Amino acid sequence: MPLLMDGAAMQRSIKRIAHEIIEQHQQVDQMLLLGIQTRGVFLAQRIAKELFEIDGSNVEVESIDVKPFRDDLTEKPAMQLPHVSTKDKQVILIDDVLFTGRTLRAAMDAVIAMGRPTRIQCAVLIDRGHRELPVTANFIGKNIATKRSERVFVQLVEQDGVDRVELD
Repeated sequence: MPLLMDGAAMQRSIKRIAHEIIEQHQQVDQMLLLGIQTRGVFLAQRIAKELFEIDGSNVEVESIDVKPFRDDLTEKPAMQLPHVSTKDKQVILIDDVLFTGRTLRAAMDAVIAMGRPTRIQCAVLIDRGHRELPVTANFIGKNIATKRSERVFVQLVEQDGVDRVELD
């Protein structure tokens, strides 16, 4: 499998995303980073760490399971929203790969179910195109041109023991 990103490239992308978030938000500590399970949670924690290192902002990080909100699953698990309100907050959804847009749409439905935020944005490590829905990420680590039949594998040290992105 071709290597698209190694650990160093991944770290540079995360740092750049954190800088872009600071540039667009004057009050970073008023934000809520919602990591989409599973790898999005680890990426959200890493972005929060970078935000703290850059300007000392403590950003709230929570995880969210969007499976109950998916429109393409026949069997849906019971809904379990985080015990946090998104009312009047600036929410940034964090995920590893943006592909069809269905996960992001489900995540937006979940965020709205938790309260009416003032703004919802999205940060992804990899944007590979091929949208089925009209969604886009505000912060992108790397755009990758892929064939629809190819798969992007993101591995994170917290889950997989190594940081890398591969294409199959």
